[in-house]
Amino acid sequence: MTTPAAHHAAEQAARDSAERAARESYGRLLAILSARTHDIAASEDALADAFARALERWPADGVPVQPDAWLLSVARHRKLDAWRHSRVQDDATQTLLLLAGEMDEADPDAATVPDERLRLLFVCAHPAIDAAARAPLMLQTVLGLDAARMAGAFLTSPSALGQRLVRAKARIRAAGIPFEYPQARDLPHRLRDVLDGIYAAYGTGWDDVDGADALPRGLTTEAIDLGRILCRLLPAEPEPLGLLALMLFCEARTAARRTEAGAYVPLDQQDITRWDHALLAEAEHHLRIASAMQSLGPYQLEAAIQSAHCERREGAPVPPEVLVSLYEGLLALRPSIGAQVSLACALANARGPETGLRALDAIPSDEVASYQPFWAARAHLLAAGGARVAARQAYDRAIGLSSNGAVRAYLTRCRNGPEATRAQRALKVRGNNAACDRSRSR
Repeated sequence: MTTPAAHHAAEQAARDSAERAARESYGRLLAILSARTHDIAASEDALADAFARALERWPADGVPVQPDAWLLSVARHRKLDAWRHSRVQDDATQTLLLLAGEMDEADPDAATVPDERLRLLFVCAHPAIDAAARAPLMLQTVLGLDAARMAGAFLTSPSALGQRLVRAKARIRAAGIPFEYPQARDLPHRLRDVLDGIYAAYGTGWDDVDGADALPRGLTTEAIDLGRILCRLLPAEPEPLGLLALMLFCEARTAARRTEAGAYVPLDQQDITRWDHALLAEAEHHLRIASAMQSLGPYQLEAAIQSAHCERREGAPVPPEVLVSLYEGLLALRPSIGAQVSLACALANARGPETGLRALDAIPSDEVASYQPFWAARAHLLAAGGARVAARQAYDRAIGLSSNGAVRAYLTRCRNGPEATRAQRALKVRGNNAACDRSRSR
């Protein structure tokens, strides 16, 4: 007879295995399930049911040797059953045939589940899908994030984003968008959207450093993994290398972003001995390869900016005006609110807070009303210029817009304590410490 302790241990093992499968294989499983029927929503339902079944059966039956293959098999049966009992008959016969083909090809004992995540990313980047829905659709379908978790990153409400995602999935099914890599002539535009989706995934994980749950905590690793795969798939394209370098520059500083007590540490105050110098060297290697292809793109420029911020480890910090030029180049290639805010910070560092404030004031107010980096930068600049009352008001706005507890605590210290007099030190890195340019979805 199973003891309560053994039963609890079995349940915990099942939960841990299911969580690991969700974190590591959700996108692959969903891509395989959707590839034939092009029905992402139905595949999501089937996969959710498979995970629920796993939590019911694995504690008693034991975790299978290949959890991914077990989940895939159960989800396929779930889709087949759903179509058999559907009242919608117009295309049910064809769908059943497709699903049956999936079942025939399935091997529950397979050692691995094929990595189809990139194929699904390119599907989500199809030009028939609304441009504003592409990156969030990638985050939901490939990485399992829901609309509530993503809405802030795309400067919209969860309900509006949810409706956008529903329409995008319906469009994929109705248009019969093929689950395949684009032809060469279609690659440049689709590739940019895929790069944006991977970067948004990285930024979401980076922002979630406090770790509300396991899935977002694993997003940075997943995004870097996807970046490496994309570089291998398209070795002659420089921008995937630029994106990979950008993410590695950021990832190398992870351990230094918090003190031992968990307090936020701005980039220019980080202990460089806690940086991962092997990752920094790898990032520089990828950036050099991309630069040698002589086709400059925004991700290469963003990686170059990150490289410049990390140069103090060599004892030779990059002159402030160089960073101004890099941000101006980034804005010329790809305008965004995030790049404008970062340029204002660079201008303030090079030419004084008044110059930075003028650059911030030039941004349309309606575009930054809820953009936290703008208000944090404005607060730092006002404090550096001695406008303490206005600075406190801007700090309050930035604190209210911050979802990260450690960042809120840091901004509160800046607002209330002597750190406010040192605020200008943080200006040159404010836009880069956040890694993900949230305005990229605009």
